[in-house]
Amino acid sequence: MARTRSSTPPDRPRTRLSAADRRASIIDAATQVFAESGYQRATMAQIATRLGVTEPVLFQNFGSKTGLYAAVVAHATGHMATMMRELAEHSDSLAGLLRQLLSPDHIDELHAPGSLGVIFADAMTLTAEPAIETAVRQHVRELADVLTEVIARGQRDGELRADLDPDAAAWMVLSFMSAHPFRTAVMPDRRHLEEGIAAMTLGMLLNQGESPA
Repeated sequence: MARTRSSTPPDRPRTRLSAADRRASIIDAATQVFAESGYQRATMAQIATRLGVTEPVLFQNFGSKTGLYAAVVAHATGHMATMMRELAEHSDSLAGLLRQLLSPDHIDELHAPGSLGVIFADAMTLTAEPAIETAVRQHVRELADVLTEVIARGQRDGELRADLDPDAAAWMVLSFMSAHPFRTAVMPDRRHLEEGIAAMTLGMLLNQGESPA
């Protein structure tokens, strides 16, 4: 009787990741875990399990949980900066883009569990961790720079007020976006008031011919 061939393919050796690819895969997994659980509750064991490696691999690449979180902040900033530039590049109206960024729906989405906004909101409370505080200061500055570019372009296009200081306006927008946890914790009728604050902020940015609504 002829021997039948097994339909199970032979085991293939795993492809070894480069050092850069290994670090990137760790950052991706850590970003997910930190965004879901926050810095204090998340553990290196959870991140290792998510990635399918042992904890020593994480420490070999980043030295500590703090070092890994600082790398996650840098990664999240780069992602958000790229996304913001792409939105600005493909937007027909920068005034419309600012309306979208400041809308309560977008702010809620940005700070929902598992989102990148959680990373920044959490990081800003970790002032006792110098490496994280330094990373936040450096990388949020990068986001402000992108917003400054967007606002300056809106001025050139005549959509935003010509007398604005683009850098100060960028920080005003970021401040509104980042203060969501405070408003959620203490503001009565938050949705209604948040819509009003967004409209007032837009009113300070837009040219007289543009409607903040």
